[in-house]
Amino acid sequence: MSTESLPRTTITRSEWPERDEMPLLETTVGGMLRLQAEQHPDVTALVGVTHAGEQGRWSYAELLDSARRIAGALLELTGPGGHVALLAPNVAEWIHVQYGAALAGVTLVALNPAQTPTELEYALRLSRASVLIHADSARGHGLTATVAQVSADVDGLTHVISLSDGAALRGEPVDLVERSGPGQPAMMQFTSGTTGRPKGVLLAHRSLVNNAQLTMRTADVGEGVLAIAPLPAFHTAGCVISHLGPAFLGGTVVLIEKFDPDEVLATVERERATESGARGTDIGTVLMSVPTVLGAVLQAARRGDARAPQLDTVLVGASTVPASMIEAVTATFGASVRNLYGQTELSPVLSLTRRGDTRADLVSSVGRPLPHTGARIVDPATGEVVALGVAGEVCARGYNQMLRYYDDPDATAATVDADGYVHTGDLGSMDDRGMITLSGRLKELIIRGGENISPAEIEIALAEHPAVAESAAVGLPDETWGEIVAVALTTHEPPAATLEQDLVEHCRARLSAFKIPARWYFVAELPHTASGKVQKFLLREQLT
Repeated sequence: MSTESLPRTTITRSEWPERDEMPLLETTVGGMLRLQAEQHPDVTALVGVTHAGEQGRWSYAELLDSARRIAGALLELTGPGGHVALLAPNVAEWIHVQYGAALAGVTLVALNPAQTPTELEYALRLSRASVLIHADSARGHGLTATVAQVSADVDGLTHVISLSDGAALRGEPVDLVERSGPGQPAMMQFTSGTTGRPKGVLLAHRSLVNNAQLTMRTADVGEGVLAIAPLPAFHTAGCVISHLGPAFLGGTVVLIEKFDPDEVLATVERERATESGARGTDIGTVLMSVPTVLGAVLQAARRGDARAPQLDTVLVGASTVPASMIEAVTATFGASVRNLYGQTELSPVLSLTRRGDTRADLVSSVGRPLPHTGARIVDPATGEVVALGVAGEVCARGYNQMLRYYDDPDATAATVDADGYVHTGDLGSMDDRGMITLSGRLKELIIRGGENISPAEIEIALAEHPAVAESAAVGLPDETWGEIVAVALTTHEPPAATLEQDLVEHCRARLSAFKIPARWYFVAELPHTASGKVQKFLLREQLT
């Protein structure tokens, strides 16, 4: 059922109720795979490149069989409730292990393969993983030596398994008795590290399965969809929305190992033809993306000689999406664009735009909350709900919120308030339809001479300039003003000598004088988290 068929709710203050317009699923990640294998045994569940570099295809029945064997191997190493860490790029085994861990009833600890040895050791110690499964390399970076260096010093880590050792992950297939439950931990993720050291976020099966379901349903993604998944598997945008979302619909996940925009376009054409032929009907296609990924795919399509492949839906989140990009994607691919917003602590999606939203809504807001998700905007100082249209901190609660920060009750208590709302640290406002418009991070406000300046407002203005590919505004210390506005940005072409002055004039036409950046930095790239968010604390360190 589409949420667009329901009457619109209007509110009188910045608080959106937890609407229950579609039922929640009371199952686990493993339970969802079992159901799809029963209903769609021969449908292709996964297309991807293995750790050995071979292209593979697995039906739902084959994926379940593989997951059962992995579960058997894991249960020989640790019991239900144990913590199993996975350090790997977007290889097909990632999804096999994801389901195997769920069937075994263990908590999967998702690790970033780009971590330094120090970061890896920190994550392993924090998670208390007893098993580490790892790839031998990721993007040319050797992992075997790093794992050997780190693992010997981590107490409690008793088993280290390389994905190249296939036999080690092929045990006796487990029976399909449930070893966990909807409310039990399924996964430990780590906060993105945009403002400091990551925390371990414990997420329940019920949260992951239903966030995947409700995101797909609310975005009107059709049954049996072909999902192109270039986002990192270890992040919730990958392993929840990109993996579990299509699986809920009995669809096909095409896992992109190494992102190349031209290869993504070729993959869309090839896999849509393959799957449509196998099923005897044309199937819909969805692209999972963040603005940097989507911009690169769009640029590749524009410079190509052939007609761009058609996409039905594009899901995009993580940072501001320029209006020009949304419109160009619709014109180029024929796709409906859905702007998503959320964070790891919310499994991860809180809100998204809908098919019936206006153009202004699509290009300026992150939509309304998903079903079963309550949201409010509060005054950061008092915690009181603010009036409509007034900026404050975005807070949310519902089935999708984290169980807790692992082994960190103080951080949990500081994030979840007495009413059960998760404080996101993001600033935004809400209108009488529940539409949320973001304006920045609470800790990233720039305070210049007593004036509060939202970095997002500056970044949105710069996104309208044709030369700007991406920008990030931060506050830098200043003896006179306390802080001044600085912007680091990347451009589509090498910047002309006059570009800085052009950008100043561009901002002057759109922003108050005190918001115009005082310093401009043209850089080759900005520091990003794996989910596509700019790490502003790192950027600030680089600029000072």
